[in-house]
Amino acid sequence: MIALVFVTCLQTSPTVCEERSLLFSEQMTPMACLMNAQPHLAEWRAQHPNWKISSFRCGRPEQFQKHKTV
Repeated sequence: MIALVFVTCLQTSPTVCEERSLLFSEQMTPMACLMNAQPHLAEWRAQHPNWKISSFRCGRPEQFQKHKTV
């Protein structure tokens, strides 16, 4: 599996941030994840208008300490 891990912060309180992730099949490489991240992040952002995305990265889930699926 490949994880798209992103940090989101509240629009009204930018110091309140959470790490979230979307999981993709093993057929996707980390590079493909990065290349395809924008539409997935845009969809998530449209569904969560009170949050902004401050950063994102792709990799194997075990690379990331905290892993919270959305």
